Amino acid sequence: MSSYGPPPGQGPPQYPGGYGYPQGPPPGLPPDNYLVWAILSTVLCCLPLGIVSIVFSSQVATKWAVGDYAGALESSNKAKQFAMWSAIAHVALLILIVIFYVLFFGVLFGIAANSPSSTP
Repeated sequence: MSSYGPPPGQGPPQYPGGYGYPQGPPPGLPPDNYLVWAILSTVLCCLPLGIVSIVFSSQVATKWAVGDYAGALESSNKAKQFAMWSAIAHVALLILIVIFYVLFFGVLFGIAANSPSSTP
């Protein structure tokens, strides 16, 4: 008789609650905190959304350490989401600025072209 595994006639051990692990973290590393993206989006893109992204990214390791694995994953996803929104807001603002300048200079040069010239 071997001393490995459950006694004969019994299956694997059953944990209360059914699914998952009874204690300790799930296998693997904590989710990515996207801190680099949060900082870059704060500095280069949209400051308010970038700051929110930094706050959520700083919560990932803390929540993981205290055992709130679902909260750590949620904070990771929100940090990524706000960093992307910051970049999208920056690109949208740049597009609006280009449109404004094109219209402004188009009107300015249109007025200048239609004005009477002082030369005969």
